[in-house]
Amino acid sequence: FGGGVVLLGIIQQMATGYAAGLETFIYGKTASMLARDAQLIAAAAVVIAVACCLLFKEFELLCFDQEFAASQGLPVLLLDVVMLGLVVGVTVIGLQAVGLILMVGLLILPPAAARFWTDRLSLLMMIAALIGALSGVFGAAASALVPRLPAGAIIVLTGGVFFLISLVAGAKRGLLVRLADHWRLARSTALQHLLRAMYESAEAVSGGDARVGQAVGADRDTLLAMRSWGTRSLKKLIRRAIRRQLVQSDHRGRYRLTEMGRLEAERIVRNHRLWELYLVTYADVAPGQVDRDADRVEHVLGPEIVARLEALLEAGAKPPSSVHPAGVVSESHP
Repeated sequence: FGGGVVLLGIIQQMATGYAAGLETFIYGKTASMLARDAQLIAAAAVVIAVACCLLFKEFELLCFDQEFAASQGLPVLLLDVVMLGLVVGVTVIGLQAVGLILMVGLLILPPAAARFWTDRLSLLMMIAALIGALSGVFGAAASALVPRLPAGAIIVLTGGVFFLISLVAGAKRGLLVRLADHWRLARSTALQHLLRAMYESAEAVSGGDARVGQAVGADRDTLLAMRSWGTRSLKKLIRRAIRRQLVQSDHRGRYRLTEMGRLEAERIVRNHRLWELYLVTYADVAPGQVDRDADRVEHVLGPEIVARLEALLEAGAKPPSSVHPAGVVSESHP
Protein backbone atom coordinates (compact mmCIF):
# COMPACT_ATOMS: atom_id res chain seq x y z
CA PHE A 1 0.00 0.00 0.00
CA GLY A 2 2.88 2.34 0.83
CA GLY A 3 4.49 1.61 -2.55
CA GLY A 4 1.19 2.26 -4.28
CA VAL A 5 0.80 5.64 -2.59
CA VAL A 6 4.32 6.57 -3.70
CA LEU A 7 3.55 5.58 -7.29
CA LEU A 8 0.29 7.52 -7.12
CA GLY A 9 2.17 10.63 -6.02
CA ILE A 10 4.66 10.24 -8.87
CA ILE A 11 1.96 9.69 -11.49
CA GLN A 12 -0.10 12.65 -10.29
CA GLN A 13 2.90 14.92 -10.81
CA MET A 14 3.00 13.98 -14.47
CA ALA A 15 1.26 16.16 -17.03
CA THR A 16 -1.31 13.44 -17.80
CA GLY A 17 -1.30 11.83 -14.36
CA TYR A 18 -4.88 12.48 -13.38
CA ALA A 19 -6.11 11.18 -16.73
CA ALA A 20 -5.26 7.68 -15.56
CA GLY A 21 -8.20 7.89 -13.12
CA LEU A 22 -6.33 6.19 -10.30
CA GLU A 23 -8.09 8.22 -7.61
CA THR A 24 -11.41 6.82 -8.80
CA PHE A 25 -10.22 3.28 -8.19
CA ILE A 26 -8.66 4.06 -4.83
CA TYR A 27 -11.28 6.35 -3.30
CA GLY A 28 -14.39 5.51 -5.36
CA LYS A 29 -16.93 7.78 -7.03
CA THR A 30 -20.19 7.17 -5.21
CA ALA A 31 -21.49 10.69 -5.76
CA SER A 32 -21.00 10.50 -9.54
CA MET A 33 -22.39 7.02 -10.16
CA LEU A 34 -25.03 6.67 -12.87
CA ALA A 35 -28.17 4.53 -12.92
CA ARG A 36 -26.50 1.95 -15.16
CA ASP A 37 -23.66 1.63 -12.62
CA ALA A 38 -26.16 0.85 -9.87
CA GLN A 39 -27.92 -1.66 -12.14
CA LEU A 40 -24.63 -3.38 -12.90
CA ILE A 41 -23.78 -3.58 -9.21
CA ALA A 42 -27.25 -4.97 -8.38
CA ALA A 43 -27.05 -7.62 -11.13
CA ALA A 44 -23.58 -8.75 -10.08
CA ALA A 45 -24.65 -8.81 -6.42
CA VAL A 46 -27.58 -11.09 -7.26
CA VAL A 47 -25.33 -13.48 -9.19
CA ILE A 48 -22.78 -13.63 -6.37
CA ALA A 49 -25.47 -14.06 -3.71
CA VAL A 50 -27.08 -16.93 -5.65
CA ALA A 51 -23.68 -18.60 -6.08
CA CYS A 52 -23.01 -18.32 -2.34
CA CYS A 53 -26.42 -19.83 -1.52
CA LEU A 54 -25.97 -22.74 -3.93
CA LEU A 55 -22.48 -23.55 -2.60
CA PHE A 56 -23.14 -22.62 1.02
CA LYS A 57 -22.57 -26.10 2.51
CA GLU A 58 -19.44 -26.66 0.44
CA PHE A 59 -18.02 -23.25 1.36
CA GLU A 60 -18.87 -23.81 5.02
CA LEU A 61 -17.04 -27.14 5.09
CA LEU A 62 -14.11 -25.68 3.14
CA CYS A 63 -13.69 -22.78 5.57
CA PHE A 64 -13.92 -24.79 8.79
CA ASP A 65 -12.31 -28.14 7.89
CA GLN A 66 -10.54 -28.25 4.55
CA GLU A 67 -8.99 -31.68 5.16
CA PHE A 68 -12.37 -33.22 5.98
CA ALA A 69 -13.85 -31.59 2.88
CA ALA A 70 -11.12 -33.22 0.78
CA SER A 71 -11.76 -36.61 2.42
CA GLN A 72 -15.43 -36.30 1.41
CA GLY A 73 -14.42 -36.03 -2.23
CA LEU A 74 -15.12 -32.31 -2.64
CA PRO A 75 -12.96 -30.46 -5.20
CA VAL A 76 -11.22 -28.33 -2.58
CA LEU A 77 -8.95 -26.48 -5.00
CA LEU A 78 -11.80 -25.66 -7.36
CA LEU A 79 -14.02 -24.46 -4.50
CA ASP A 80 -11.18 -22.33 -3.16
CA VAL A 81 -10.71 -20.73 -6.59
CA VAL A 82 -14.47 -20.11 -6.91
CA MET A 83 -14.61 -18.49 -3.46
CA LEU A 84 -11.61 -16.31 -4.25
CA GLY A 85 -13.21 -15.39 -7.57
CA LEU A 86 -16.39 -14.28 -5.78
CA VAL A 87 -14.34 -12.15 -3.39
CA VAL A 88 -12.50 -10.57 -6.32
CA GLY A 89 -15.82 -9.99 -8.06
CA VAL A 90 -17.25 -8.21 -5.02
CA THR A 91 -14.10 -6.13 -4.74
CA VAL A 92 -14.14 -5.08 -8.39
CA ILE A 93 -17.83 -4.17 -8.20
CA GLY A 94 -17.21 -2.10 -5.09
CA LEU A 95 -14.44 -0.10 -6.73
CA GLN A 96 -16.93 2.34 -8.24
CA ALA A 97 -18.75 2.83 -4.95
CA VAL A 98 -16.04 3.19 -2.33
CA GLY A 99 -12.74 2.41 -4.04
CA LEU A 100 -10.19 -0.31 -3.44
CA ILE A 101 -8.87 0.84 -0.06
CA LEU A 102 -12.25 1.34 1.56
CA MET A 103 -13.60 -1.85 -0.05
CA VAL A 104 -11.29 -3.80 2.24
CA GLY A 105 -13.10 -2.21 5.17
CA LEU A 106 -16.50 -3.18 3.73
CA LEU A 107 -15.32 -6.77 3.30
CA ILE A 108 -14.24 -7.00 6.94
CA LEU A 109 -16.51 -4.78 9.04
CA PRO A 110 -19.96 -6.34 8.39
CA PRO A 111 -19.01 -9.97 9.15
CA ALA A 112 -16.82 -8.88 12.06
CA ALA A 113 -19.77 -6.96 13.50
CA ALA A 114 -22.20 -9.83 12.83
CA ARG A 115 -19.92 -12.20 14.76
CA PHE A 116 -20.96 -10.47 18.00
CA TRP A 117 -24.62 -11.39 17.42
CA THR A 118 -24.64 -15.09 16.55
CA ASP A 119 -22.68 -18.35 16.32
CA ARG A 120 -24.63 -19.68 13.31
CA LEU A 121 -22.88 -19.07 10.00
CA SER A 122 -26.10 -18.77 7.98
CA LEU A 123 -27.52 -16.17 10.36
CA LEU A 124 -24.14 -14.42 10.50
CA MET A 125 -24.18 -14.00 6.72
CA MET A 126 -27.66 -12.47 6.78
CA ILE A 127 -26.75 -10.07 9.58
CA ALA A 128 -23.52 -9.12 7.79
CA ALA A 129 -25.46 -8.44 4.60
CA LEU A 130 -27.93 -6.27 6.50
CA ILE A 131 -25.13 -4.31 8.18
CA GLY A 132 -23.39 -3.80 4.83
CA ALA A 133 -26.61 -2.60 3.23
CA LEU A 134 -27.43 -0.21 6.08
CA SER A 135 -23.86 1.13 6.01
CA GLY A 136 -24.25 1.94 2.31
CA VAL A 137 -27.67 3.57 2.73
CA PHE A 138 -26.87 5.67 5.80
CA GLY A 139 -23.37 6.55 4.61
CA ALA A 140 -24.54 7.71 1.20
CA ALA A 141 -27.42 9.66 2.77
CA ALA A 142 -25.08 11.40 5.22
CA SER A 143 -22.71 12.29 2.41
CA ALA A 144 -25.58 13.72 0.35
CA LEU A 145 -26.93 15.80 3.24
CA VAL A 146 -23.61 17.23 4.43
CA PRO A 147 -21.45 19.02 1.85
CA ARG A 148 -17.85 17.99 1.25
CA LEU A 149 -18.14 14.61 2.96
CA PRO A 150 -16.63 11.86 0.74
CA ALA A 151 -19.31 9.21 0.28
CA GLY A 152 -16.98 6.19 0.22
CA ALA A 153 -15.25 7.10 3.45
CA ILE A 154 -18.54 7.91 5.19
CA ILE A 155 -19.98 4.53 4.15
CA VAL A 156 -17.04 2.70 5.70
CA LEU A 157 -17.14 4.88 8.81
CA THR A 158 -20.83 4.04 9.15
CA GLY A 159 -19.86 0.37 9.00
CA GLY A 160 -17.36 1.13 11.76
CA VAL A 161 -20.15 2.62 13.87
CA PHE A 162 -22.20 -0.57 13.41
CA PHE A 163 -19.14 -2.56 14.45
CA LEU A 164 -18.72 -0.52 17.63
CA ILE A 165 -22.42 -0.92 18.45
CA SER A 166 -22.10 -4.68 17.94
CA LEU A 167 -18.92 -4.78 20.00
CA VAL A 168 -20.70 -3.22 22.96
CA ALA A 169 -24.26 -4.55 22.67
CA GLY A 170 -23.94 -7.77 20.65
CA ALA A 171 -26.30 -10.43 21.99
CA LYS A 172 -23.73 -13.24 21.78
CA ARG A 173 -20.30 -11.72 22.37
CA GLY A 174 -20.90 -8.06 23.14
CA LEU A 175 -19.04 -6.43 26.00
CA LEU A 176 -22.24 -5.90 28.01
CA VAL A 177 -23.21 -9.56 27.68
CA ARG A 178 -19.73 -10.73 28.59
CA LEU A 179 -19.59 -8.42 31.60
CA ALA A 180 -23.00 -9.71 32.75
CA ASP A 181 -21.87 -13.31 32.29
CA HIS A 182 -18.65 -12.59 34.18
CA TRP A 183 -20.60 -10.99 37.03
CA ARG A 184 -23.00 -13.96 37.27
CA LEU A 185 -20.10 -16.42 37.13
CA ALA A 186 -18.21 -14.56 39.86
CA ARG A 187 -21.28 -14.57 42.12
CA SER A 188 -21.94 -18.26 41.48
CA THR A 189 -18.29 -19.18 42.03
CA ALA A 190 -18.11 -17.22 45.30
CA LEU A 191 -21.23 -18.96 46.61
CA GLN A 192 -19.83 -22.37 45.65
CA HIS A 193 -16.59 -21.54 47.46
CA LEU A 194 -18.58 -20.69 50.59
CA LEU A 195 -20.50 -23.98 50.51
CA ARG A 196 -17.31 -25.91 49.88
CA ALA A 197 -15.51 -24.14 52.73
CA MET A 198 -18.35 -24.94 55.15
CA TYR A 199 -18.44 -28.56 54.01
CA GLU A 200 -14.68 -29.03 54.37
CA SER A 201 -14.78 -27.29 57.77
CA ALA A 202 -17.38 -29.84 58.89
CA GLU A 203 -15.14 -32.63 57.60
CA ALA A 204 -12.14 -31.29 59.51
CA VAL A 205 -14.09 -30.98 62.79
CA SER A 206 -15.54 -34.49 62.62
CA GLY A 207 -12.46 -36.29 61.30
CA GLY A 208 -13.84 -36.83 57.82
CA ASP A 209 -17.60 -37.20 58.24
CA ALA A 210 -19.22 -33.97 57.10
CA ARG A 211 -22.67 -35.07 58.32
CA VAL A 212 -21.41 -35.31 61.92
CA GLY A 213 -19.46 -32.05 61.63
CA GLN A 214 -22.58 -30.26 60.48
CA ALA A 215 -23.91 -30.31 64.03
CA VAL A 216 -20.95 -28.17 65.16
CA GLY A 217 -21.11 -25.66 62.32
CA ALA A 218 -18.52 -22.99 61.57
CA ASP A 219 -18.11 -19.45 62.80
CA ARG A 220 -17.11 -16.46 60.67
CA ASP A 221 -13.47 -16.48 61.79
CA THR A 222 -13.09 -20.10 60.73
CA LEU A 223 -14.46 -19.36 57.31
CA LEU A 224 -12.27 -16.26 56.95
CA ALA A 225 -9.19 -18.38 57.66
CA MET A 226 -10.10 -20.92 54.97
CA ARG A 227 -10.15 -18.44 52.08
CA SER A 228 -8.92 -14.97 51.24
CA TRP A 229 -12.29 -13.35 51.82
CA GLY A 230 -12.77 -9.90 53.21
CA THR A 231 -15.08 -9.54 56.20
CA ARG A 232 -17.66 -7.54 54.25
CA SER A 233 -17.65 -9.87 51.24
CA LEU A 234 -18.06 -12.90 53.51
CA LYS A 235 -21.03 -11.26 55.27
CA LYS A 236 -22.68 -10.60 51.91
CA LEU A 237 -22.04 -14.17 50.80
CA ILE A 238 -23.55 -15.60 53.98
CA ARG A 239 -26.62 -13.37 53.69
CA ARG A 240 -27.10 -14.46 50.08
CA ALA A 241 -26.73 -18.12 51.05
CA ILE A 242 -29.27 -17.68 53.85
CA ARG A 243 -31.74 -16.03 51.46
CA ARG A 244 -31.39 -18.99 49.12
CA GLN A 245 -31.94 -21.37 52.05
CA LEU A 246 -28.54 -22.97 51.65
CA VAL A 247 -27.16 -21.84 55.03
CA GLN A 248 -28.74 -21.23 58.42
CA SER A 249 -27.35 -19.49 61.52
CA ASP A 250 -27.89 -19.95 65.25
CA HIS A 251 -27.83 -17.60 68.23
CA ARG A 252 -24.11 -18.30 68.83
CA GLY A 253 -23.10 -16.84 65.48
CA ARG A 254 -22.29 -20.20 63.92
CA TYR A 255 -23.42 -21.24 60.48
CA ARG A 256 -24.58 -24.62 59.20
CA LEU A 257 -25.61 -25.95 55.83
CA THR A 258 -29.28 -26.70 55.35
CA GLU A 259 -30.24 -30.04 53.86
CA MET A 260 -30.47 -28.42 50.42
CA GLY A 261 -27.17 -26.65 51.03
CA ARG A 262 -25.49 -29.89 52.13
CA LEU A 263 -26.57 -31.69 48.96
CA GLU A 264 -25.32 -28.83 46.82
CA ALA A 265 -22.05 -28.70 48.78
CA GLU A 266 -21.54 -32.46 48.32
CA ARG A 267 -21.92 -32.05 44.58
CA ILE A 268 -19.50 -29.09 44.49
CA VAL A 269 -16.86 -30.80 46.63
CA ARG A 270 -17.09 -34.04 44.70
CA ASN A 271 -16.73 -32.26 41.35
CA HIS A 272 -13.80 -30.25 42.68
CA ARG A 273 -12.00 -33.36 43.87
CA LEU A 274 -12.66 -35.15 40.63
CA TRP A 275 -11.12 -32.20 38.83
CA GLU A 276 -8.12 -32.31 41.16
CA LEU A 277 -7.66 -36.01 40.40
CA TYR A 278 -7.88 -35.22 36.71
CA LEU A 279 -5.16 -32.56 36.94
CA VAL A 280 -2.86 -34.77 38.99
CA THR A 281 -3.50 -37.96 36.98
CA TYR A 282 -3.72 -36.66 33.43
CA ALA A 283 -2.18 -33.18 33.40
CA ASP A 284 0.85 -33.82 35.65
CA VAL A 285 0.04 -30.87 37.90
CA ALA A 286 1.94 -30.88 41.19
CA PRO A 287 -0.29 -31.83 44.17
CA GLY A 288 0.71 -28.61 45.93
CA GLN A 289 -0.64 -26.52 43.04
CA VAL A 290 -3.70 -28.51 42.07
CA ASP A 291 -6.22 -26.94 44.47
CA ARG A 292 -5.54 -23.45 43.14
CA ASP A 293 -5.57 -24.62 39.53
CA ALA A 294 -8.81 -26.54 40.00
CA ASP A 295 -10.47 -23.39 41.35
CA ARG A 296 -9.57 -21.51 38.17
CA VAL A 297 -10.83 -24.10 35.70
CA GLU A 298 -14.45 -24.78 34.89
CA HIS A 299 -15.51 -28.40 35.32
CA VAL A 300 -15.62 -29.71 31.78
CA LEU A 301 -14.87 -33.38 32.32
CA GLY A 302 -16.36 -35.83 29.85
CA PRO A 303 -18.34 -38.88 31.04
CA GLU A 304 -15.52 -41.34 30.33
CA ILE A 305 -13.01 -39.33 32.36
CA VAL A 306 -15.56 -38.89 35.17
CA ALA A 307 -16.08 -42.66 35.29
CA ARG A 308 -12.33 -43.27 35.56
CA LEU A 309 -11.92 -40.66 38.27
CA GLU A 310 -14.84 -42.08 40.24
CA ALA A 311 -13.14 -45.45 40.02
CA LEU A 312 -10.00 -43.86 41.47
CA LEU A 313 -12.05 -42.43 44.33
CA GLU A 314 -13.64 -45.83 44.94
CA ALA A 315 -10.15 -47.39 45.02
CA GLY A 316 -9.14 -44.97 47.77
CA ALA A 317 -7.24 -42.30 45.86
CA LYS A 318 -6.97 -39.14 47.95
CA PRO A 319 -7.39 -35.78 46.25
CA PRO A 320 -4.81 -33.27 47.58
CA SER A 321 -7.46 -31.00 49.09
CA SER A 322 -8.86 -33.86 51.16
CA VAL A 323 -5.85 -33.42 53.48
CA HIS A 324 -6.79 -30.46 55.68
CA PRO A 325 -4.37 -28.08 57.38
CA ALA A 326 -5.04 -29.80 60.67
CA GLY A 327 -3.71 -33.03 59.20
CA VAL A 328 -7.07 -34.77 59.11
CA VAL A 329 -7.69 -36.85 55.99
CA SER A 330 -11.29 -36.85 54.83
CA GLU A 331 -13.20 -39.74 53.36
CA SER A 332 -12.73 -40.42 49.66
CA HIS A 333 -16.38 -39.66 49.09
CA PRO A 334 -17.85 -36.39 50.29
